[in-house]
Amino acid sequence: MVSTESLSWIVSQFKDTKELTQKELEFENKKMTVLYIKSLIDQELFQQYIVNPFFEMKTEEQFRVYLTALPQFQEVQSKEEGLFYVMEGNILVALQENLYAIDFKLAKNSDVNSTSVETTIHGSELALSDNLMTNVNIIRSFYHQPSLIIEYYLKGEVNKPKVALIYDQEKVKKKALEIIKEKLQQIDKQIITETPQFNNFLNDKRFSLFPQMILTERPDRVVYNLAGGKVVLLVDGSPQSMIAPAVFFDFMTTMEDNYHTLFISYYLKMLRYFGIFVCILLPGIYIGAASFSPEVIRTELMLTIAGSRMGVPFTSFVEVLFMLFFMELLLEASIRLPKAISATAATVGGLILGTAVTEAALASNIMVIIVSAVAISTFVIPVNEMAFAIRIVRLFLIVIASIFGLAGLTLGLLCLIMYLVNQSSFGEPFLRVYNYGKGDKKSEGQA
Repeated sequence: MVSTESLSWIVSQFKDTKELTQKELEFENKKMTVLYIKSLIDQELFQQYIVNPFFEMKTEEQFRVYLTALPQFQEVQSKEEGLFYVMEGNILVALQENLYAIDFKLAKNSDVNSTSVETTIHGSELALSDNLMTNVNIIRSFYHQPSLIIEYYLKGEVNKPKVALIYDQEKVKKKALEIIKEKLQQIDKQIITETPQFNNFLNDKRFSLFPQMILTERPDRVVYNLAGGKVVLLVDGSPQSMIAPAVFFDFMTTMEDNYHTLFISYYLKMLRYFGIFVCILLPGIYIGAASFSPEVIRTELMLTIAGSRMGVPFTSFVEVLFMLFFMELLLEASIRLPKAISATAATVGGLILGTAVTEAALASNIMVIIVSAVAISTFVIPVNEMAFAIRIVRLFLIVIASIFGLAGLTLGLLCLIMYLVNQSSFGEPFLRVYNYGKGDKKSEGQA
């Protein structure tokens, strides 16, 4: 085969990215062209086993025989096969009108972390690391498409960390990409240390209650969203990536949903959405039923609630706030304490608090059950940023229910839905549903 034509075709596939490196090596009567993606190959092996021998050997024929003796050697039969080898982390060598692939892939699996926030039962436990080039290597290793574009920026006036903007040129949502690039150019902060800081720097809606971007440590979630036309931001020194645009349903999805059967996946999603409604509505329903409209609940249950509140000196509103306040303190303490004692401290604190409060008649037994149900429901939300927003929404609805009862709670829920409908994330409606991995041709055409 003619290696020159194949190399030209492969280079044309990467015309919009600077990731591909092409080198012409010529010494005495020897000539060779090498092609590789820098972030995917081991530079030391490349120098030791290809560059140095090329200048040491006397003829091209000697060097060709040497290459064929390498255990990583593979002859390339077509230009499509050559493109595949490059995307996998091989070095393409054009020598004597022939094209060869040498597997010197840089394996970074031993340098990365294990997932600590987004844990799963099934699937990979691989997480992003603190090194930007390691993260780029991992993403490149999982996403074998020449249309993947990686652009680098230097931001921050003091520390100037390198920022990587990653997207698939063929699938990316053009409007969102333009907005993100424009806002990246406008960032003029002195110090930038973590990826989550860009959540505020790129978001014009500083007082928005719900997050506009997804923070994730999982490379498989990054690759999944890249295939869906989203933009990924990485910062050198941060083990988290940021994905935009993000819609509400992204925050309720885990990577495990792709590993289960259809019915199990939908069942787990229904549990999460049910948990959200329990989390934000159950305290308000308790206040509205106990203080305003006891007739909406079955008589036997209402008598049980009234009996459990015998001797409680506070109104239902104060009782709910009292218990939820200490629950929030326990959650915050479990986050800030060292991992070795956080789970024990939170469990012991919850048991002691629940027992002591009911024995002292400061809260009813029903209230302890409600607070426990609310806490458990909060934990089913996969992404922490959304869980924080839901906790604040719950507080607003409690205040509304304490003033206007169940009618106010219903109105507050409708106002929340209207607020979500009015929100957008970098040009994408916040309540939009679309398919990942298949592109979004309609959106791209409109953008």
